[in-house]
Amino acid sequence: MSNLRIIKEKTAGTAMLAITVIALLFVLVMGVGLYLKSKPILDTIPLWDLLTNSSWQPFKNQFGFFPFVMGTIWVTMISVVIALPLSLFTAVFLTEYANRKVKKFVYPALDILASLPSVIYGVWGTLVIVPWISTKLAPHFVDFSAGYTTLAAGIVLSIMILPLLVSLFVELFASVSDDLRDTSYALGSTRWQTAQNVVIRKSLPGIFASVVLAISRALGETIAVLMVCGNLPAVPHSLFDACYPIPALIANNYGEMLSLPMYESALMFAALLLFVVVLLFNLASRIILRRIEEN
Repeated sequence: MSNLRIIKEKTAGTAMLAITVIALLFVLVMGVGLYLKSKPILDTIPLWDLLTNSSWQPFKNQFGFFPFVMGTIWVTMISVVIALPLSLFTAVFLTEYANRKVKKFVYPALDILASLPSVIYGVWGTLVIVPWISTKLAPHFVDFSAGYTTLAAGIVLSIMILPLLVSLFVELFASVSDDLRDTSYALGSTRWQTAQNVVIRKSLPGIFASVVLAISRALGETIAVLMVCGNLPAVPHSLFDACYPIPALIANNYGEMLSLPMYESALMFAALLLFVVVLLFNLASRIILRRIEEN
Protein backbone atom coordinates (compact mmCIF):
# COMPACT_ATOMS: atom_id res chain seq x y z
CA MET A 1 0.00 0.00 0.00
CA SER A 2 2.80 2.39 0.83
CA ASN A 3 4.47 1.61 -2.50
CA LEU A 4 1.26 2.53 -4.30
CA ARG A 5 1.13 5.85 -2.49
CA ILE A 6 4.73 6.56 -3.43
CA ILE A 7 3.99 5.78 -7.07
CA LYS A 8 0.96 8.08 -7.05
CA GLU A 9 3.00 10.84 -5.43
CA LYS A 10 5.76 10.57 -8.03
CA THR A 11 3.24 10.39 -10.87
CA ALA A 12 1.44 13.50 -9.64
CA GLY A 13 4.72 15.39 -9.27
CA THR A 14 5.86 14.39 -12.76
CA ALA A 15 2.49 15.35 -14.28
CA MET A 16 2.50 18.79 -12.63
CA LEU A 17 6.10 19.35 -13.75
CA ALA A 18 5.13 18.47 -17.31
CA ILE A 19 2.17 20.86 -17.22
CA THR A 20 4.41 23.64 -15.88
CA VAL A 21 6.95 23.06 -18.65
CA ILE A 22 4.18 23.11 -21.27
CA ALA A 23 2.88 26.42 -19.89
CA LEU A 24 6.36 27.92 -20.13
CA LEU A 25 6.75 26.55 -23.65
CA PHE A 26 3.61 28.41 -24.69
CA VAL A 27 5.37 31.69 -23.89
CA LEU A 28 8.45 30.61 -25.81
CA VAL A 29 6.43 29.45 -28.82
CA MET A 30 4.51 32.74 -28.90
CA GLY A 31 7.72 34.76 -28.82
CA VAL A 32 9.41 32.69 -31.52
CA GLY A 33 6.32 32.79 -33.74
CA LEU A 34 6.04 36.58 -33.48
CA TYR A 35 9.76 36.96 -34.20
CA LEU A 36 9.58 34.81 -37.33
CA LYS A 37 6.60 36.81 -38.59
CA SER A 38 8.46 40.06 -37.82
CA LYS A 39 11.71 39.00 -39.49
CA PRO A 40 10.96 40.47 -42.96
CA ILE A 41 10.66 44.01 -41.61
CA LEU A 42 13.58 43.55 -39.21
CA ASP A 43 15.74 42.41 -42.13
CA THR A 44 14.69 45.43 -44.18
CA ILE A 45 14.64 48.28 -41.65
CA PRO A 46 17.06 48.62 -38.69
CA LEU A 47 15.48 48.14 -35.28
CA TRP A 48 16.59 51.57 -34.09
CA ASP A 49 14.88 53.23 -37.06
CA LEU A 50 11.69 51.33 -36.39
CA LEU A 51 11.61 52.47 -32.77
CA THR A 52 12.66 56.10 -33.26
CA ASN A 53 11.08 57.06 -36.57
CA SER A 54 7.73 58.87 -36.42
CA SER A 55 6.70 58.49 -40.06
CA TRP A 56 3.93 55.94 -40.59
CA GLN A 57 3.25 55.50 -44.32
CA PRO A 58 2.91 51.76 -44.99
CA PHE A 59 2.37 52.13 -48.74
CA LYS A 60 5.76 53.86 -48.94
CA ASN A 61 7.39 51.26 -46.69
CA GLN A 62 7.83 53.81 -43.90
CA PHE A 63 7.10 52.18 -40.56
CA GLY A 64 7.89 54.41 -37.61
CA PHE A 65 6.62 53.00 -34.33
CA PHE A 66 7.64 55.87 -32.07
CA PRO A 67 4.15 57.49 -31.99
CA PHE A 68 2.56 54.16 -31.09
CA VAL A 69 5.08 53.45 -28.34
CA MET A 70 4.56 56.90 -26.84
CA GLY A 71 0.79 56.58 -27.12
CA THR A 72 0.92 53.28 -25.23
CA ILE A 73 3.10 54.81 -22.50
CA TRP A 74 0.88 57.89 -22.14
CA VAL A 75 -2.36 55.94 -21.81
CA THR A 76 -0.91 53.35 -19.43
CA MET A 77 0.71 55.89 -17.12
CA ILE A 78 -2.43 58.07 -16.98
CA SER A 79 -4.56 55.06 -16.07
CA VAL A 80 -2.19 53.96 -13.30
CA VAL A 81 -1.89 57.49 -11.87
CA ILE A 82 -5.69 57.71 -11.64
CA ALA A 83 -6.44 54.15 -10.52
CA LEU A 84 -3.68 53.64 -7.94
CA PRO A 85 -4.76 56.18 -5.28
CA LEU A 86 -8.45 55.41 -5.82
CA SER A 87 -7.96 51.67 -5.44
CA LEU A 88 -5.55 52.06 -2.51
CA PHE A 89 -7.89 54.23 -0.45
CA THR A 90 -10.89 52.09 -1.40
CA ALA A 91 -9.11 48.98 -0.15
CA VAL A 92 -8.09 50.74 3.08
CA PHE A 93 -11.69 51.80 3.65
CA LEU A 94 -13.05 48.31 2.98
CA THR A 95 -10.58 46.56 5.27
CA GLU A 96 -10.21 49.11 8.08
CA TYR A 97 -13.41 51.18 8.22
CA ALA A 98 -16.34 49.61 6.37
CA ASN A 99 -18.99 47.52 8.13
CA ARG A 100 -20.49 44.33 6.76
CA LYS A 101 -23.44 46.04 5.07
CA VAL A 102 -21.15 48.28 3.05
CA LYS A 103 -18.92 45.35 2.09
CA LYS A 104 -21.93 43.33 0.93
CA PHE A 105 -22.75 46.14 -1.49
CA VAL A 106 -19.25 47.11 -2.65
CA TYR A 107 -17.79 43.67 -3.33
CA PRO A 108 -20.53 42.60 -5.79
CA ALA A 109 -20.25 45.99 -7.50
CA LEU A 110 -16.51 45.46 -7.98
CA ASP A 111 -17.16 41.96 -9.33
CA ILE A 112 -19.61 43.39 -11.85
CA LEU A 113 -17.09 46.02 -12.97
CA ALA A 114 -14.41 43.37 -13.38
CA SER A 115 -16.67 41.10 -15.45
CA LEU A 116 -17.96 43.71 -17.90
CA PRO A 117 -16.71 43.31 -21.50
CA SER A 118 -14.19 45.95 -22.53
CA VAL A 119 -16.48 47.17 -25.32
CA ILE A 120 -18.96 48.32 -22.63
CA TYR A 121 -16.27 50.53 -21.15
CA GLY A 122 -15.51 51.84 -24.63
CA VAL A 123 -19.15 52.72 -25.28
CA TRP A 124 -19.40 54.39 -21.86
CA GLY A 125 -16.26 56.38 -22.59
CA THR A 126 -17.59 57.47 -25.98
CA LEU A 127 -20.96 58.56 -24.59
CA VAL A 128 -19.81 60.14 -21.30
CA ILE A 129 -16.07 60.83 -21.05
CA VAL A 130 -15.43 62.05 -24.59
CA PRO A 131 -18.24 64.69 -24.59
CA TRP A 132 -17.27 65.78 -21.06
CA ILE A 133 -13.67 66.38 -22.09
CA SER A 134 -14.69 68.09 -25.34
CA THR A 135 -17.28 70.49 -23.91
CA LYS A 136 -16.42 70.88 -20.21
CA LEU A 137 -12.76 70.24 -19.51
CA ALA A 138 -10.71 70.89 -22.65
CA PRO A 139 -11.99 74.46 -23.32
CA HIS A 140 -10.25 75.58 -20.12
CA PHE A 141 -6.86 74.43 -21.43
CA VAL A 142 -6.89 74.28 -25.26
CA ASP A 143 -8.73 76.03 -28.07
CA PHE A 144 -10.39 72.89 -29.38
CA SER A 145 -10.55 69.19 -28.61
CA ALA A 146 -12.81 66.53 -30.07
CA GLY A 147 -12.61 64.64 -26.79
CA TYR A 148 -10.92 61.58 -28.28
CA THR A 149 -7.70 62.02 -26.36
CA THR A 150 -5.04 60.32 -24.29
CA LEU A 151 -6.90 61.57 -21.21
CA ALA A 152 -10.13 59.87 -22.28
CA ALA A 153 -8.29 56.62 -22.95
CA GLY A 154 -6.48 56.88 -19.60
CA ILE A 155 -9.72 57.49 -17.66
CA VAL A 156 -11.51 54.55 -19.31
CA LEU A 157 -8.54 52.27 -18.75
CA SER A 158 -8.22 53.35 -15.12
CA ILE A 159 -11.82 52.31 -14.46
CA MET A 160 -11.08 48.95 -16.08
CA ILE A 161 -8.09 48.16 -13.87
CA LEU A 162 -9.65 49.60 -10.71
CA PRO A 163 -11.52 46.40 -9.66
CA LEU A 164 -8.37 44.34 -10.17
CA LEU A 165 -6.27 46.62 -7.98
CA VAL A 166 -8.93 46.90 -5.27
CA SER A 167 -9.32 43.13 -5.08
CA LEU A 168 -5.58 42.58 -4.83
CA PHE A 169 -5.13 45.31 -2.23
CA VAL A 170 -8.01 44.00 -0.11
CA GLU A 171 -6.43 40.54 -0.06
CA LEU A 172 -3.07 42.04 0.90
CA PHE A 173 -4.46 44.18 3.71
CA ALA A 174 -6.64 41.36 5.03
CA SER A 175 -3.57 39.12 5.30
CA VAL A 176 -1.85 41.53 7.69
CA SER A 177 -1.95 40.06 11.20
CA ASP A 178 -4.52 41.53 13.58
CA ASP A 179 -1.86 41.41 16.29
CA LEU A 180 0.02 44.18 14.49
CA ARG A 181 -3.12 46.29 14.37
CA ASP A 182 -3.86 45.69 18.05
CA THR A 183 -0.31 46.65 18.99
CA SER A 184 -0.62 49.87 17.02
CA TYR A 185 -3.95 50.72 18.68
CA ALA A 186 -2.45 49.94 22.10
CA LEU A 187 0.25 52.53 21.44
CA GLY A 188 -2.40 55.17 20.83
CA SER A 189 -2.48 55.17 17.01
CA THR A 190 -5.67 56.06 15.17
CA ARG A 191 -7.19 53.86 12.45
CA TRP A 192 -5.62 55.96 9.71
CA GLN A 193 -2.21 55.95 11.40
CA THR A 194 -2.44 52.18 11.76
CA ALA A 195 -3.47 51.78 8.13
CA GLN A 196 -0.69 54.08 6.96
CA ASN A 197 2.18 52.93 9.15
CA VAL A 198 1.32 49.27 9.68
CA VAL A 199 -1.05 47.86 7.06
CA ILE A 200 0.19 49.69 3.96
CA ARG A 201 3.83 49.56 4.99
CA LYS A 202 3.64 45.84 5.69
CA SER A 203 2.00 45.29 2.29
CA LEU A 204 4.42 47.36 0.17
CA PRO A 205 5.97 44.42 -1.72
CA GLY A 206 2.53 43.08 -2.57
CA ILE A 207 1.32 46.55 -3.59
CA PHE A 208 4.26 46.85 -5.94
CA ALA A 209 3.53 43.45 -7.49
CA SER A 210 -0.16 44.36 -7.86
CA VAL A 211 0.67 47.59 -9.67
CA VAL A 212 2.95 45.68 -12.05
CA LEU A 213 0.12 43.24 -12.77
CA ALA A 214 -2.26 46.14 -13.44
CA ILE A 215 0.25 47.81 -15.78
CA SER A 216 0.65 44.55 -17.69
CA ARG A 217 -3.14 44.38 -18.05
CA ALA A 218 -3.31 48.02 -19.15
CA LEU A 219 -0.57 47.64 -21.76
CA GLY A 220 -2.54 45.04 -23.67
CA GLU A 221 -6.04 46.52 -23.49
CA THR A 222 -7.47 47.06 -26.98
CA ILE A 223 -11.13 47.68 -27.72
CA ALA A 224 -12.04 50.20 -25.02
CA VAL A 225 -8.91 52.28 -25.65
CA LEU A 226 -9.36 52.06 -29.42
CA MET A 227 -12.83 53.58 -29.16
CA VAL A 228 -11.78 56.74 -27.29
CA CYS A 229 -8.09 57.45 -28.04
CA GLY A 230 -8.53 59.15 -31.43
CA ASN A 231 -6.33 56.72 -33.40
CA LEU A 232 -3.99 59.40 -34.71
CA PRO A 233 -0.44 58.16 -35.50
CA ALA A 234 1.32 61.14 -33.93
CA VAL A 235 3.28 61.61 -30.73
CA PRO A 236 0.98 63.12 -28.06
CA HIS A 237 2.34 66.17 -26.25
CA SER A 238 -0.52 66.82 -23.84
CA LEU A 239 -3.48 65.12 -22.23
CA PHE A 240 -5.76 66.61 -24.88
CA ASP A 241 -3.94 65.19 -27.90
CA ALA A 242 -5.14 62.10 -29.70
CA CYS A 243 -2.93 59.01 -29.63
CA TYR A 244 -2.61 55.57 -31.15
CA PRO A 245 -1.49 52.80 -28.74
CA ILE A 246 0.07 49.63 -30.12
CA PRO A 247 -2.90 47.31 -29.32
CA ALA A 248 -5.24 49.68 -31.18
CA LEU A 249 -2.89 49.69 -34.18
CA ILE A 250 -2.97 45.90 -34.37
CA ALA A 251 -6.74 45.64 -33.88
CA ASN A 252 -7.52 48.33 -36.45
CA ASN A 253 -5.33 47.09 -39.27
CA TYR A 254 -4.58 43.40 -38.92
CA GLY A 255 -7.56 42.02 -40.83
CA GLU A 256 -7.34 44.50 -43.72
CA MET A 257 -3.64 44.60 -44.54
CA LEU A 258 -2.64 40.95 -44.68
CA SER A 259 -2.32 41.21 -48.48
CA LEU A 260 0.72 43.46 -48.02
CA PRO A 261 3.56 41.27 -46.70
CA MET A 262 5.59 44.14 -45.27
CA TYR A 263 2.55 45.64 -43.56
CA GLU A 264 1.70 42.27 -42.03
CA SER A 265 5.26 41.94 -40.80
CA ALA A 266 5.06 45.44 -39.30
CA LEU A 267 1.93 44.54 -37.37
CA MET A 268 3.58 41.34 -36.15
CA PHE A 269 6.54 43.42 -35.02
CA ALA A 270 4.13 45.64 -33.08
CA ALA A 271 2.78 42.53 -31.35
CA LEU A 272 6.33 41.31 -30.69
CA LEU A 273 7.27 44.69 -29.24
CA LEU A 274 4.31 44.61 -26.87
CA PHE A 275 5.12 41.01 -25.92
CA VAL A 276 8.77 41.82 -25.14
CA VAL A 277 7.91 44.97 -23.17
CA VAL A 278 5.41 43.14 -20.94
CA LEU A 279 7.82 40.22 -20.47
CA LEU A 280 10.80 42.42 -19.57
CA PHE A 281 8.64 44.58 -17.32
CA ASN A 282 7.46 41.56 -15.36
CA LEU A 283 10.97 40.10 -15.08
CA ALA A 284 12.37 43.41 -13.83
CA SER A 285 9.52 43.77 -11.34
CA ARG A 286 10.19 40.26 -9.98
CA ILE A 287 13.84 41.14 -9.40
CA ILE A 288 12.93 44.40 -7.66
CA LEU A 289 10.21 42.67 -5.62
CA ARG A 290 12.66 40.02 -4.43
CA ARG A 291 15.11 42.69 -3.30
CA ILE A 292 12.34 44.54 -1.44
CA GLU A 293 11.31 41.35 0.34
CA GLU A 294 14.92 40.58 1.27
CA ASN A 295 15.37 44.07 2.73
